[in-house]
Amino acid sequence: MKKRRLFLLLLAAVLLLAACGPGPGKERITLTVMGRRSDMEKTYLQRVFSRYQEATGNRLNIVSFEDGEFETEAARAFAQGNVPDVFMHFHNADLSRFQVEENFLDLSGEGWVSDLTPSSDAYCRDSQGRLLGLPFWESSVSGCYYNKTLLEELGLRPASTQAEFDVLCQTLAEIGRVPICFPAEGCTWMYQFGLDPIFADDPALLERLNRNEVGYGDIPQVADMVQWIGNAADKGWFGSDYLTTGWDDISDKLSSGSAVMTFIWDTWFYTDFTVKGEYTVEDFALMPIFMGTAENGTYEGGNLNMMMVNKNGENVEAARAFLDFCADPENYNAAFEGISTVSCFRGQTTNIQSAMVTDAAASIASRERVSTAATKIVGYSADDVAAAVGELLRHRVDAAGCVVLMDSLRREEASG
Repeated sequence: MKKRRLFLLLLAAVLLLAACGPGPGKERITLTVMGRRSDMEKTYLQRVFSRYQEATGNRLNIVSFEDGEFETEAARAFAQGNVPDVFMHFHNADLSRFQVEENFLDLSGEGWVSDLTPSSDAYCRDSQGRLLGLPFWESSVSGCYYNKTLLEELGLRPASTQAEFDVLCQTLAEIGRVPICFPAEGCTWMYQFGLDPIFADDPALLERLNRNEVGYGDIPQVADMVQWIGNAADKGWFGSDYLTTGWDDISDKLSSGSAVMTFIWDTWFYTDFTVKGEYTVEDFALMPIFMGTAENGTYEGGNLNMMMVNKNGENVEAARAFLDFCADPENYNAAFEGISTVSCFRGQTTNIQSAMVTDAAASIASRERVSTAATKIVGYSADDVAAAVGELLRHRVDAAGCVVLMDSLRREEASG
């Protein structure tokens, strides 16, 4: 009797271990995930990492580098053969440093692809149509955010064409208002908004540029954008201190009403906008960006951090399964609950979407372009473009000279 009782206790222990453990023939796996330190600390990533480890028993080894050192340190790790199972990176010019085609899977055939929104799907594809990663990030809509309360008080309306926008800016300037907060000190994102329509609307032109069959100087719309920026500055549409206006000054300019508009993204209002004056986020609305390259204006879809799978590692299938887990609606909705972001997934329901974006939904649907200049132009560097335009704004070169400088810097970056 005692032997039978001992046998039953041992059997129960074995069954309990089987239920709690990885199961017959299965071993717990450690997946290495590499990214920027501040990115890895995002609430939604921490949530999905924890859910994955609790649900599977597998472990995630998070390898992170300080933001300012990430590209250099990650490239060094790759050169030493330390390619992670999952690599998190934005689809921008720096991604070319990591031999994407050699190191990472094309994820176009994964089951979760159909759940991606059109803009997030388009953002993650390269020029050959390969899907480089799973977009698991806070998304946004970049456009011209304007003080609707102030415009209404002045009896003015938002613009729907380039001509209307130019008239609006001139009218505001003539009555002593700064039309646009244009932070030319250290801020570099504005220029890609003007370039996006040129290349998003003409993929063949983008391919010719990337093959160096044409340069910026052969594309009239590039000169149009540069000339528009120069003219706007000279007409006072950016105010008088735009060359010394930087990231930390935008909130003051907008909340005080000293500037009426700015070219930025919706999540900025919920993460960085500090009210220092009488106007709050409720006073702002969204219209397209006009920079001389799209008559009906443009919006830029979100720049997204992607989860990419190393195709040469020992844990390829486990890494794909990790992405499957993250792409499951139950898991991504738990991760993004209460997060202010435009949806990356069709089934995303727990995030908070800005009223500015939802109110402009019809306009966005007809005029939004996927982020193109920063992600698909070979050799594109936002810092280089800003440096070239800075020379124009300081009247050291004219518009034509600025375009030549932009192209020279792009070619140098691409060849390096």
